[in-house]
Amino acid sequence: MAASVGAIVIAFLVFDRADYMTLAASLIGVTSLVFNAKGNPTGQCLMIVFSLLYGVISYSFAYYGEMITYLGMTAPMAAAALVSWLRHPYEGRRREVEVNDLSRKELVFMWLPTAAVTAGFYFILKALHTANIMPSTLSIATSFAAAYLTWRRSPYYALLYAANDIVLIILWMLAALKNTSYIQVSVCFCAFLANDIYGFVSWRSMAKRQRDRSRDDA
Repeated sequence: MAASVGAIVIAFLVFDRADYMTLAASLIGVTSLVFNAKGNPTGQCLMIVFSLLYGVISYSFAYYGEMITYLGMTAPMAAAALVSWLRHPYEGRRREVEVNDLSRKELVFMWLPTAAVTAGFYFILKALHTANIMPSTLSIATSFAAAYLTWRRSPYYALLYAANDIVLIILWMLAALKNTSYIQVSVCFCAFLANDIYGFVSWRSMAKRQRDRSRDDA
């Protein structure tokens, strides 16, 4: 986490020094991922705050897809995930969620609403003259799938968010071509990418530990 925070602060000092909202959003966001990687519901609380701030930042560059996605989908889904995680604590411990093993059928089914939501949002974004519409649309697909898997407590949520991070790095680098202050947003999502990869590894380890514990108790 220290490396992620350091990279975000350095990017702020080099490329901006003015937009403290973006700095705050980045620091809150990367902190939420650290908690999420441990299966701690606190991460979902912080993700709700990050989503609100990021929605405002996205509006400033006419990334209406990002604004709508985070305010209208990611924030509500984070709230739903918070409820789900609190209802499924591992062995009654609120600081660790019980990992869920999804069936292949559900994983396949997940892509049907994802495709429908993505297709619908494409036309909405087109009507709003959204900047860089194709990566913005792809971001909606990866965000929706990641939010669904987070709600369902699957380790694969982190992989989908990692894919979303890659899309967002590209999206904000395109914005940085017009305004270099947005470079710090790209750096933010680089930090997110590293933490989401760590999150996937952590959740796989956590799932194995919980399964082994269950077999030992049996």
